[in-house]
Amino acid sequence: MNEGTRQAEPKRRGRRAGGEDTKAALLAAAREVFVERGYEGATVRSIAARAGVDPAMVNHWFGGKEGLFVKAVLQLPIDPDTLVERLLDGPPEQLGERIVRNFIGVWDATGGGQFAALVRSVTAHEQVAGALHEFIVRTVLHRVVATVTNDRPELRATLAASQIVGMGMVRYVLAFEPLASTDVDTMVKAVAPNLQRYLTGDIG
Repeated sequence: MNEGTRQAEPKRRGRRAGGEDTKAALLAAAREVFVERGYEGATVRSIAARAGVDPAMVNHWFGGKEGLFVKAVLQLPIDPDTLVERLLDGPPEQLGERIVRNFIGVWDATGGGQFAALVRSVTAHEQVAGALHEFIVRTVLHRVVATVTNDRPELRATLAASQIVGMGMVRYVLAFEPLASTDVDTMVKAVAPNLQRYLTGDIG
C-alpha cells in the first residue's frame, strides 16, 4: 500500500478493539460519509477507513453497505418509544402541532443531513424505502393515530407521512427558501392544520 492510499481517508485516533466499540465507530463514520457523499458515493472501504477498522467489519456487523446505511441514517437522537410518548402527551386536537414541532426538532438537531441522505437514496434502494416506511408510518404514526381514532388509522398515518416527508424534502433536501430557514413556530402554524385533518378530521 502506497503512502497516498494510506492517507486517502482520515482515520480515527487510537486502535479499535472488537465488539461494540467497532460497531459504534462504523455507525458514526457511516453517518458522516453518507451525508458527505450520498449512498452511491460512499464505499465500504472509505467508511471503514474513516472509522479506523477493517472493511470486513461492515459485513460482520451490518451485512454490507446497505444494511449499514439503514442503521446509520435512520438512527435518530430520540428513540421511537420516547417520540411516540411525546406526540401523545397532550390533547388529540393538538396532535398535528406536536408532530410538526417534534419532527422538525429531531431533524434540525442533526442539521437535516441524515434525512437528506435518506431521501436521496430511498427511490433507488428498496430496503431503505422499506425502513423509512416502517419507521415513520408503522413505528410512529400508526401507533399514534390508532390511539386517538379507529377510523382507518393506516390510511391516516400514511397521509400524515406524506405531509411530513414532503415537508422534510423541501426543508432539508431541496432547501427551498424561505421554508428551509423558517422558524419552528411559523412552520407549526402553517402545516399543522392540514396534518391535523389527516389525523383526526374528515378525509372523505
